Amino acid sequence: MHYNCLIVDDEEELARMTAEYFRMFDVSTEYVTSREACYAFLKEHTADLILLDINLGDGTGFEVCKRLREETQIPILFVSARQSDDDVLVALSIGGDDYIKKPYSLSVLLAKVKVNLKRVEQLKKVNVQAGTEMKEVPENAAGTGKGSTLTLDESTMSAILNGERIALKAKEFALLQCLYQHRNTIVKKDILFEEVWGDSFFSDGTLNVHVRKLREKLENDPNNPQMLKTVWGTGYILEI
Repeated sequence: MHYNCLIVDDEEELARMTAEYFRMFDVSTEYVTSREACYAFLKEHTADLILLDINLGDGTGFEVCKRLREETQIPILFVSARQSDDDVLVALSIGGDDYIKKPYSLSVLLAKVKVNLKRVEQLKKVNVQAGTEMKEVPENAAGTGKGSTLTLDESTMSAILNGERIALKAKEFALLQCLYQHRNTIVKKDILFEEVWGDSFFSDGTLNVHVRKLREKLENDPNNPQMLKTVWGTGYILEI
């Protein structure tokens, strides 16, 4: 069976209440309360998105995320009472797409989930010739030399740079796509938060981690980026 959302949280009452609330708004949702139950569930069912707690009775959400990222790029939103910036950065660096701190408002959580589900649905509906949508950029894109091209494959959420396919996570792809749409102009941080995360009040750390990951995948020298540049105090610019 297919669900819009899977909640993985050892606080069973909270997980149950959240699932029931989501269902009221036509978001098909199921929940499990442990790491092993999550693995077992995904062997029998599919989901568009996972809400994942860090503290689980038989392990951690970090372990679950790392294992799932070996097999899928499904959006993973961490939901945790842990407030440390270090936890946020770890969650995002290992493959999480968002980090939501408890306690949270169910309405705000639902809004974040719907933003991600909308993007998943849009990607599902992509119907481009030969399974790709080619977006060719000027010759010196990414500073990799004459004849460089950048291709975004929305059906697989990957980038193709000079013929090399590069797998991206959902939020990395969304961020790159947003920057491309505003290419060669400075994109303010609040615009990126709004268009990519659906929230104009978000953590700089979240954005910084995703930008760093994109640079590691796209730039010849991530420490000296030629394509995705920082405009200090303002935002970023994709120069192509």
